Amino acid sequence: MVDIIDGALFQRMVIHGSASINVQKQAINDLNVFPVPDGDTGTNMSLTIGTAAAEARKKPAQSIGKAASINASALLRGARGNSGVILSLLFRGVSKGFKEKDEADGVVFAAALNEGVSAAYKAVMKPAEGTILTVSRLAAAKAAETAQEHNSVEAVLEAAISQGQIALADTVNQNPVLKKAGVVDAGGKGFLTILQGMLDELRGLPVPAEEDDSLPAKESADFAALSEEDITFTFDTVFIVRKTAGKSIGPFRSYLNSIGDSLVIGEDDETFKVHVHTDTPGAALSEAQKYGTLELAKIENMRTQAEELAAGRQAQSTDDLEQVEAELEAQESGDAIAAPEKKYGVVAVSAGEGMASVFRDLGVDGIISGGQTMNPSTEDILREIARTPAEVVFVLPNNKNIIMAAQQCVGLVEGKEVVVVPTRTVPQGISAMLVLDPEADTESNAAAMEEARKNVRTSEITYAARDSDFDGFDIHEGDYMALAEGQLFGTDRAIDSLLERLARADSQQNAEFISIFYGEDVTEEQAGQALAIFQKACPSAEITLLSGGQPVYYYMISAE
Repeated sequence: MVDIIDGALFQRMVIHGSASINVQKQAINDLNVFPVPDGDTGTNMSLTIGTAAAEARKKPAQSIGKAASINASALLRGARGNSGVILSLLFRGVSKGFKEKDEADGVVFAAALNEGVSAAYKAVMKPAEGTILTVSRLAAAKAAETAQEHNSVEAVLEAAISQGQIALADTVNQNPVLKKAGVVDAGGKGFLTILQGMLDELRGLPVPAEEDDSLPAKESADFAALSEEDITFTFDTVFIVRKTAGKSIGPFRSYLNSIGDSLVIGEDDETFKVHVHTDTPGAALSEAQKYGTLELAKIENMRTQAEELAAGRQAQSTDDLEQVEAELEAQESGDAIAAPEKKYGVVAVSAGEGMASVFRDLGVDGIISGGQTMNPSTEDILREIARTPAEVVFVLPNNKNIIMAAQQCVGLVEGKEVVVVPTRTVPQGISAMLVLDPEADTESNAAAMEEARKNVRTSEITYAARDSDFDGFDIHEGDYMALAEGQLFGTDRAIDSLLERLARADSQQNAEFISIFYGEDVTEEQAGQALAIFQKACPSAEITLLSGGQPVYYYMISAE
């Protein structure tokens, strides 16, 4: 039984805990439904503690106070997502409990765990029960009780994990979102996984190197049971600010709480890091600059992530701040705001080289790669707007889940008027682009583009990656799915049958012009068959077949 630990052992425990959650991160992702079903808790927690493990390898420390301080600092800078920020706060509190100590026994270790819980609860504006907070609180309380009876770090950690598992099992009963999906809390599971890894290090067990096939079968959330109503705010917003000396961020906490939820703020002497869910990330970032210098930011659309998971696809990860930092560092001087060379410019979001070529041929200045599975951030859109050499820049989001991110750009680029045309599909964007008149005024162009996009009816054919229930339809893995204006039109095991049904729908039968864009997984021969189906079913329409090269969707069909 290990009764006392020093800094070197603590760092090895962190490294072991990091390895343990890394091999189980996907299993934890599959539980992730609260506060939003974005399927990334395991990844975020693994990446977060992974930064601490990397720092521990680079900066060995003998005293536990120094080791914990190094750990806490690395976690703050590397924290990703709500769960990652809370994890960093738990370990920051632990660092406070170990401050200026060379070693820690069971009593000190238990007290440090409780310091961590206190730090996490103070940082979360609206703590919810049935989460990592509940699990960590009950685990730490049991640790303190055990320490009074057996002053051993190993005994204390073992008791904390045991009580934590009981608390974790009960989270499904405490949180209605978890109960609806039939799973325990992902963050709580991740925290206990890290603690178990730390205990395994004390017991001399080997550090896991890769995912273990002998682990119990994964429990997985029923993402299809969740709806958009389970997401209150759209954008997962994370940023780091270098503090203005002597200025309290208390008022800023209150402000963020008024415009969002899931608020967590971690801070050290020089910086603070914010995680908040909000519909107005631009407002949050602007207000932040009253309290210091904004260093880094990441904004992601959580509704899109939920849709991707419900459809059985891999959701875009959030809060990848290292990637953002690399993008920022890679920017060259040419990314500065371009001087106007003309009245109007256009920025469009598009997936697939074929679609991008169509936009370029129509005169679009900037193409942003994005779409159903890879939504650009507000920062990505801002950068392209800044590069566009025009006084007025029209933005075509071409996806309903990108519209709000685009709207955050209005008023943020000095010297440029930004107008967002709320195109929900690529065909709508193409039609809007066709009516842009270089001689007309901005208001008239905006109205014409809006009218044009409303006249387009878009249908799409994709696939079902898992069994689910969607809009009352019983969908099976491998089914082809047809969507009309974003609503489920029908499913079929044969794509040609589905194309025939779409071709005979009212939107196509009443159209004068039909454009069929075929995706990257469709051959020219298959596309030709689709064209033939539409030509036979819609003899009075002018039909055009184009290679869109788009991912996910086999066909995108516009009717005007």
